[in-house]
Amino acid sequence: MSLLAVLVALAVLGGAAVHASGPVFAAACCAIVAWLSAFAVREQLARARRH
Repeated sequence: MSLLAVLVALAVLGGAAVHASGPVFAAACCAIVAWLSAFAVREQLARARRH
């Protein structure tokens, strides 16, 4: 069931990306990369504190 939800979300976001202009798409990509990077760093710090 969750795989279906991921595929639907991917289709919706992909459709939105097609209709967005280049600079808007690039800004959104940069924001997503920054958020994922911050999340990864936070998780690595939490893992280091546990061990």
